Amino acid sequence: MISRDTIKIGGMNCAACAASVENAVGKVRGVKMVSVNLAAEKAVVEYDARQIGLSDIAGAIREAGFIPINDSGADEDRIRKQKEIRVLTIRLVVSAICVIPLLYLAMAPMMPAPRLPLPLFLRPDIRPENYALAQAFLTIPIIIAGIRFYTVGYRRLLKLHPNMDSLIAVGTTAAVVYSAFSVWSVMRGSHDAAHNLYFETAGVIITLILLGRTLEAKALGRTSDAVGKLMGLTPETAVVIKDGAEKEVPVGQVLKGDIVVVRPGERIPVDGRIIYGNTAVDESMLTGESMPADKTLGDTVYAACININGYIKLEALNVGADTQLSKIIRIVEEAQGTKAPIARLADRVSGVFVPVVCLIAFIAAVSWRISGESIEFSLKVFISVLVIACPCALGLATPTAIMTGTGRGAEAGILVKNGEALETAHRIDVIVLDKTGTITKGKPGVTDIIPVAGISEDEVLSVAASAEKGSEHPIGRAVVEAAESKGLKLYKLSEFKLLPGQGIEAIIGDGKKVVIGNLSLTESRGINAPELRDKSEELALGGKTPLFVAVDDTIYGLIAVADTIKETSAAAVRRLKDMGLEVVMLTGDNLKTARAIAGQVGIERVIAGVLPRDKADAVKKLQAEGKKVAMAGDGINDAPALAVSDIGIAVGSGTDIAMESADIVLMKNDLTGIANAIRLSRHTIRNIRQNLFWAFGYNTAGIPIAAGVLHIFGGPLLNPMFAAAAMSLSSVSVVLNALRLKKLKLE
Repeated sequence: MISRDTIKIGGMNCAACAASVENAVGKVRGVKMVSVNLAAEKAVVEYDARQIGLSDIAGAIREAGFIPINDSGADEDRIRKQKEIRVLTIRLVVSAICVIPLLYLAMAPMMPAPRLPLPLFLRPDIRPENYALAQAFLTIPIIIAGIRFYTVGYRRLLKLHPNMDSLIAVGTTAAVVYSAFSVWSVMRGSHDAAHNLYFETAGVIITLILLGRTLEAKALGRTSDAVGKLMGLTPETAVVIKDGAEKEVPVGQVLKGDIVVVRPGERIPVDGRIIYGNTAVDESMLTGESMPADKTLGDTVYAACININGYIKLEALNVGADTQLSKIIRIVEEAQGTKAPIARLADRVSGVFVPVVCLIAFIAAVSWRISGESIEFSLKVFISVLVIACPCALGLATPTAIMTGTGRGAEAGILVKNGEALETAHRIDVIVLDKTGTITKGKPGVTDIIPVAGISEDEVLSVAASAEKGSEHPIGRAVVEAAESKGLKLYKLSEFKLLPGQGIEAIIGDGKKVVIGNLSLTESRGINAPELRDKSEELALGGKTPLFVAVDDTIYGLIAVADTIKETSAAAVRRLKDMGLEVVMLTGDNLKTARAIAGQVGIERVIAGVLPRDKADAVKKLQAEGKKVAMAGDGINDAPALAVSDIGIAVGSGTDIAMESADIVLMKNDLTGIANAIRLSRHTIRNIRQNLFWAFGYNTAGIPIAAGVLHIFGGPLLNPMFAAAAMSLSSVSVVLNALRLKKLKLE
């Protein structure tokens, strides 16, 4: 039995850490797949539950030198993050307080005249012992503030899986040990050794990296803001009716079937069906739609949405982890924990990056020493290469963009299930749209009312609706809803008879006999309507169903009913075309009706008359043309096509099966979301490429400069302190670039 779990992991700082976790967990017998997301601090693991359990995986993580964290929910995670930032801030402040005088002490004697003032008892030419000891004592608190670099770094080094902390630890240790030896020499009387101190190099490196870590932690917290906001939306309590009285209980105690009371202005605590009252509901947190949705008896409302203006009672349908909001949160969290295929290159590089950098640093330092440079010169090269090459930016480039992109999508009602779907969507060539429920509303509505001379439209509709009150057919309900929406008075219905395949007969009002149906029905009753025959054929050609309405054997008029097109469909199709995409309609309807609908929304290519089982084959034929195909649908019969397409898109009102088969779920029942999803994908992938270009470019250029290539041609040698600043800024810049996706405008 294959299980899939997400495990939070503490202690990861760079791509090499993530690679180490993947390597350690991947070796556990029974693990089928492991994917570690550095930015999300999570590992997604698929394993055979018959062979191993989560405790075995957690043990492998600990053995690798990292900490599996018990995921206690959003609040615990937020508290842990805040504590981490607070500790980092305190360490940074301590380090900064000590590094400022340390840097002043180190730099003051080197400045050209007029030199920075130093007290006589600290001047290296007068009291070199005090000068050396002062720097050593100022360095100790900085080392303590950055102690984690050493504990983690050397532990990883001993396990032969060095990471970023290992590079920092080795580099700064070299500076501190060399400086400590110089202090010992000064104390033994070799006063010239006071000029060979590099405490400030180690101190500034640790301070700058602590600064980068603090800024990075704060910025990374913002990449998961979307999930945090969603988690904070559900109210903590609910009002339920128990034994005829209202009682406030924790929302976790609400059971399926309970009657829940929601007053105006309150958030709905559970998914439920309205059994009393009507209201308008703000569903923007689910759909991204700012306009409230009207809700009445029998309508479904969802947890965390805001009840705007009505007192309602609802029967709880889904509670706790089964609510729509909980499902959304799970989808977003899983997406943020996955990797896009584009991340694999960074993973492969990161796996060997740190050991290679250590080797380069050693070779560069030894080469310069052999060439005749001083130990101090070689030490600078060694430290600079180690520090500037830390692969932080490389590890953060992809996950930060995916986390921010999927979070922005969730805010707009676009749920992207994984990083692979987010990447694939930007390569789509063809969008295949199901007709019913996707382009159209999925239910019939009255489109035309054509009365005969002397009869008004309202009278035709009123008579027809009065007769159709007894019908359960969707067409009959559409006629009744049209009359109710216009506020028309309906006659009393006394008799009703369904005529299968033809229409209905009814007695309304004071005995009026009404016949509603197709042309064959009226003709069989001897009711002639020559003036409406041509109009009836014209409506049928347009994909509409014409209904003849007769009262007491006299024709009153014609009502046309059709599955009406969504208001936004034509604009959405036009936008998809403007994005360079080919749009195809795929439907089981006859070609004539399909072309009529396609023509109204601007679709040229139509595949009609396709049985549900053949829709997947139609998608495969498009793929055989060498095209990347996205399929959008909402029904059970669309699920196979959604599964075989390169990207399956389930439209908002879709079935659970369609949503399970899809890669992207649009919470709003609107095709505009398709264009938004593709635009989101394009911007996210562009952002990832920018991040990877910066990360690779930074390391490619930085390592040779740190190794002293410019110095060979008479240029400067990179100071280790500048190397630390550049490394920290590169990581922060990658995260800040990813955060730009939060401001991406989606229609």
